[in-house]
Amino acid sequence: MSVKQIIDAALAEDRKVLDVYESRQVLEAIGVPMNRSVLAAGRDAAVEAATGIGFPVVMKIVSPDIIHKTESGGVRVGLHDGPEVGQAYDDMIASVGSKRPDARVKGVVVEEMVKGTELIIGSSCDPQFGRMLMFGMGGVFVEVYKDVSFRLVPISAFDAHEMIEEIRGKAIFEGARGYPKVDKQLLAKVLVDISTGIGRFPDIEELDVNPLMVTEKGLVAVDARVILGPLGKSCPS
Repeated sequence: MSVKQIIDAALAEDRKVLDVYESRQVLEAIGVPMNRSVLAAGRDAAVEAATGIGFPVVMKIVSPDIIHKTESGGVRVGLHDGPEVGQAYDDMIASVGSKRPDARVKGVVVEEMVKGTELIIGSSCDPQFGRMLMFGMGGVFVEVYKDVSFRLVPISAFDAHEMIEEIRGKAIFEGARGYPKVDKQLLAKVLVDISTGIGRFPDIEELDVNPLMVTEKGLVAVDARVILGPLGKSCPS
């Protein structure tokens, strides 16, 4: 499905929150590199998907009603074989059913497990200034140190490089102490592509890529969130 089709289908159902698989599709379509994933509707399909991707894998619940998947027991990481995936699937469905019995569950998304340095990219609407794009260190760095930079959307490649250079902890993703070194040209392109995508689809109110991993093989996003709403269309420009 195209981004417009995904958004239109959600709005037709009066949904603001795209599920994790829909969010992944949106980000991939606007140019964000994502880890390998398969949508699985049941237990056997999840095991088959994991075997095809290669272990270890991560599994996440797919539901338009669940934003915070971890709090509902909707995430399992480090699954190393088929039986482990099958048991994790059973446990996840039971946990989500207990904590969120009202939630509509489409299945699970099985994903390649990726390790690296965590970055974050996000977008939201400031009622006064308009569409903002945020970039920074992810994980504990954004939670504790709030090491981030901001720009108004749309941004240019020059703006993207400035955002990257403003990060105080940039030495980490520049390869210090054995951390993988980011391709700054590619990172800047991802920032510009997200900025452009937001402009093309004004129904997107919020967008988060968290984390975007810096690995030895390059950049890869492993989680996504997209929220729709009137702020997107009414955001000052």
